Amino acid sequence: MNMIRVGLIGAGFVGPAHVEALRRLGYVEVLALAETDARRAREKADQMGIPEACGDYRKLLANPRVTVVHNATPNRMHFEINLHALRAGKHVVSEKPLAITSDEAQQLVDEARATGLVNAVNYNYRGYPLVRQMRAMIARGDIGQVRLVHGSYLQDWMTYATDYSWRVLPEQGGPSRALADIGTHWCDLAQWVTGQRISRVMGRLATVVPIRFRPVEREVEAFATAEGPREAVEVRTEDCASVLIDFEGGATGAFVVSQVSPGRKNRLWIEVDGSEGSLAWDQDHPDELWYGQRGRPNQVLPRDPALLDVESLVGSFLPAGHPEGWSDALRNLFAEIYGFIRAGRDPLHDVPTFPTFYDGLVENILVEAILESHRLQQWVEVPRMPLPQPAPAVATARR
Repeated sequence: MNMIRVGLIGAGFVGPAHVEALRRLGYVEVLALAETDARRAREKADQMGIPEACGDYRKLLANPRVTVVHNATPNRMHFEINLHALRAGKHVVSEKPLAITSDEAQQLVDEARATGLVNAVNYNYRGYPLVRQMRAMIARGDIGQVRLVHGSYLQDWMTYATDYSWRVLPEQGGPSRALADIGTHWCDLAQWVTGQRISRVMGRLATVVPIRFRPVEREVEAFATAEGPREAVEVRTEDCASVLIDFEGGATGAFVVSQVSPGRKNRLWIEVDGSEGSLAWDQDHPDELWYGQRGRPNQVLPRDPALLDVESLVGSFLPAGHPEGWSDALRNLFAEIYGFIRAGRDPLHDVPTFPTFYDGLVENILVEAILESHRLQQWVEVPRMPLPQPAPAVATARR
């Protein structure tokens, strides 16, 4: 079996999750790790059993044995590393957001098109089998015409003033925090399961913890805590947001995102109400899909391979009653990406089934529209980006 060799850049909260999910594929080797300095890189690599380590990502990109790069760095580094990885001839799997601004994201979309390399953004909630089932049932017309899309994504890890992350600072995480970090997951899911783009937004953002206390001795990873002396930092990004949305297909809706909701650890919930029925999925109960109709008893569809549509079976490996969760959805998304690479498919002509840099651009544009809506206190139209066109054959540089 020919192994696909991967270089991971960044080993904070999500980097190790990438490694674990990739190893489950069986034909992928995580060969190298790049971190902020050589010592940290070697320590992290030893912890995860990664053979090679370096303190400069450019050295990793120069490694001819690395075919695919996973970018799991802080937001401010996404654009630079994604761009350099493409120019080095590597396929790229990027954490979200794709970039800090839509202009940067557009440049990455253009660069990916020019190189012909596989590109993906980690919107891994698409990997849940019952989310796929939800999409299939909506596309088949099981709930009729989509009328209303609503839900929330709630966390509590930033509830207290002593909770801190680099994401608080716009120069590190970008001008948006809760929306860009978790809100884009909800929006990507809403647009993907309905097959409709969000066309206009009305946003209300709030910073409910205006001063936070940052540990001075070391950086804190997401969801982690730290002891020791602290310094006060003014917060300039939102803790929570409420957004009204309209869709191109005529549906309307609303969603709430929050990182300051006590007791909600990582709860993404989405409901789609149609003219003939409703579907709802809750990450707190990921193996259940609620199906409601007016004239019949409500149903709860379990994640049972014997009951799901064919397109939903791609990510369902265990028998009913054996729970599959977040890490399984991540593995499922990576299986799609690497299956595409392994088959030698061309992203310029073979339509990817996974979220690409174009989808990352769509989310960058959407966040900017919501921020503008909050600033103006009015509805804002979301620019519609045309799908990328195939690049000239002479420009391709596929590996």
